[in-house]
Amino acid sequence: MKHSSYRRIAALGLAGLLLALPGCGGDSGSASDDPNAPVTLRFSWWGNADRAALTQKAIDAFQTANPGITVKPEYGDFNGYFDKLATSVAANDAPDVITLGGAYPREYGDRGALLDLAEVKDTLKTDKIDAASLSNGNFDDKQYGVPTGVNAFGVVVNPKVFKAAGVPLPDDSTWTWDDFRRIAEQVAKASPKGTYGAEDPTSADVLDLYARQRGESLYTQDGKVGLSEGTLTEWFTMTTGLRDAGATPPAAVTSELVGQPAPEQSLMGRGLAGMQLDWTNQLGALRKASGSELQLLRAPGEGAATKPGMWLQASQIYTISARTKHQEAAAKLVNFLVNDPAAGKITLANRGIPANSDVLAAVKPSLPKDEAVSADFIAAIAPKVGPALIIGPTGSTESVKILERTNAEVLFNRQQPGQGAKRFLEELGAAIQ
Repeated sequence: MKHSSYRRIAALGLAGLLLALPGCGGDSGSASDDPNAPVTLRFSWWGNADRAALTQKAIDAFQTANPGITVKPEYGDFNGYFDKLATSVAANDAPDVITLGGAYPREYGDRGALLDLAEVKDTLKTDKIDAASLSNGNFDDKQYGVPTGVNAFGVVVNPKVFKAAGVPLPDDSTWTWDDFRRIAEQVAKASPKGTYGAEDPTSADVLDLYARQRGESLYTQDGKVGLSEGTLTEWFTMTTGLRDAGATPPAAVTSELVGQPAPEQSLMGRGLAGMQLDWTNQLGALRKASGSELQLLRAPGEGAATKPGMWLQASQIYTISARTKHQEAAAKLVNFLVNDPAAGKITLANRGIPANSDVLAAVKPSLPKDEAVSADFIAAIAPKVGPALIIGPTGSTESVKILERTNAEVLFNRQQPGQGAKRFLEELGAAIQ
């Protein structure tokens, strides 16, 4: 099972450390701060050196415009980011501005670790931000975060692999999951050994998309598991069939790919896969790694689905610690990052296509080729996607770990598809109690 920078967010559990939080909310200290006194903010995110360099340029621009505020960056490798963050939050030493994603805004918000942004609504504006992605930071009628940008989930394809195999690219306006399976088998059969039609497509995001196409969802509005055992059994039956046909890698290869989020480590990044389900903001990195003009397609089954499965998603979420002593300064920083064209022209689409319509209009002419492709893809699918995703309840951040274990059991034939489906749903249900 592969992971993009977004998909693996849920894999790094924080529940145990958050249970130790000693009353995170309410002690901001902002009311007694001298508004003219110098302020130092800590700002955390995950990412590579390129993201760090772009973010530092945005920070420099913000500090120039706000000479009384100094921003101290705190960033690191994705794999260690959430463990370190959970430890610092539990120790009442959280950064002032925190980058989150997936179900983490809800996890932290439910436990009182995040500021209700209504407290800084006069400073941090949201009226020009995409409503669907804005909803990813809203829980129980509280806005805990704002999107860094907009993302969508689809299929990345390598035309070189298809051409070498003599297989035409799919028609993404009509193709089904049966077509996906057939095409993956055709590509693999006509390709050199070690090149596959697709990477194993199993992930929590894909399951949600697959379920939404069938009128279900991974989670329900009231915080329960919404995916049926029958739908998940159907999914595992398809993926084991792909494996048996050689369309996707053997279980051992898929197992090796787990925990390797770098695009250059993926089969797609190495030019060894025809298709990979992934997020739009991964296109540039995958193109660079593979050296190929990869393309984006709508997910299989959208045209024939009961309901659209695809959705627009916040790439990441900027949040403010409930314990910050500098609410207004933190709000100014977040407002600058998401609403100011000056910041947008620096970071472009590094954290997703800008969610603020004015910022997007300002930066679109300057977007690099790969990011412009993603922006055009999102614009094209936006009228066709389904409603906003239902973000998982507290405990749902364990879903990826649970799915990794279950998928391995199924792919190694230690459990049949129906057994794996039952196990996953039982473990996930227990995690979100």
